[in-house]
Amino acid sequence: MSTNQKIARVMLTSRLRQLVIAILSVVFGISMYVAMNGFMSGVNAVQTEITFTSLAHIKISNEVQSESLPITLNKDSKNKIFVSNAKNINYTEGIINVEDLKNKLQNIPEITTYTPQINQNVFIQNGVLQVNATLSGVETTTENQLFKTADYMVEGDFFEIDRRSDGIILGKGLASKIGVKMDNSIIVTTSTGVTKSFKVVGVFETGAVSTDRNRAIISIQAARQFFSKNRSYGTEMQIGIKDYNKALEVAKKISPLTKYKVEAWQEGNEQLNSSSFLRDILAIAVSLTILIVAGFGIYNIMNMTVNEKIKEIAILKAMGFNGNDITEIFVSQAMFIGLMGGLLGLVLGNFIISILDKVPFKIGTMTTLPVTYRPEDYVLAFVFGLSFTFIAGYLPARKASKIDPVIIIRG
Repeated sequence: MSTNQKIARVMLTSRLRQLVIAILSVVFGISMYVAMNGFMSGVNAVQTEITFTSLAHIKISNEVQSESLPITLNKDSKNKIFVSNAKNINYTEGIINVEDLKNKLQNIPEITTYTPQINQNVFIQNGVLQVNATLSGVETTTENQLFKTADYMVEGDFFEIDRRSDGIILGKGLASKIGVKMDNSIIVTTSTGVTKSFKVVGVFETGAVSTDRNRAIISIQAARQFFSKNRSYGTEMQIGIKDYNKALEVAKKISPLTKYKVEAWQEGNEQLNSSSFLRDILAIAVSLTILIVAGFGIYNIMNMTVNEKIKEIAILKAMGFNGNDITEIFVSQAMFIGLMGGLLGLVLGNFIISILDKVPFKIGTMTTLPVTYRPEDYVLAFVFGLSFTFIAGYLPARKASKIDPVIIIRG
């Protein structure tokens, strides 16, 4: 240990109360940074998970695509142009051959899974009570690979609809709304007046209220029979990819392969990205504010130390210590406070996250508050903590290094 470091240690230990307060301020700032970012990243992860329980990364459907073409006018032309409100008409309904579309999607490496669906608005009746709902015909195996639907079952078995052509699974909110339970029978009526009796073989709860209150699921084979469609018919193809943030790029690759509309999830759900981004900004802003406040506390303590030790500093300079030595003495004290506070803050922050991870909170498949343990949060918290304490220590140290020993000793 150098002479400068020994002097710094003596100055630190001579005022233990101030030392403890300075370390605790860093501990509090860093622990709050770790805890808040761990919690907010957990909230974002759960929000994303809930969103994609019924929303695919990319959707292919037979929706009308209107393309606006510019009207070019020749200045020398005497022709008159009449513009009317053109109407786009679909001459076919749904995707006629989903098997052919599947074969084309197999060649795109970014795609992890895909599943066809038949989605139609229907009326569901229990006794005299009748409500509107969306009936989804699904391939259970690929549907579960993409949306993990089986994990959200609160009653029954998701794959039971494959074994029963009259089996239907309801969202928990929908089942509650029409007052049905397991093994009850309900009547489903299409927009064309076709009716069929189904037996409730399961109930799911994703945590997405709109989905849980409005969706019913049957097998895709039963849906094709119910709606009198061919064996390769589907209304939509739902696609999952490796990185959902790259959905727009992958959608552009798929578009040339099909005449149907290809839509990435961002195109109709930009608010999801915005809300996640704003939560991250809020968490970082609050956490950094706490660290800055802790830095001001250290600055005040170091500044008071400089004022109290001003005679000792003058004596050290008179003995031959230069400005750099004085700066090193005070910066060493600040870095010790930052190092100790940083390590203890990481431990406390991890402890707070572990407590939050055990707080009961029920939504979807979750049973406790959502948190994540991200190494980058710990690294950034430690780096920010050391940076703020270095700045808080350097400014008073610089002031101390410029002290004229002759003036202080004479005074």
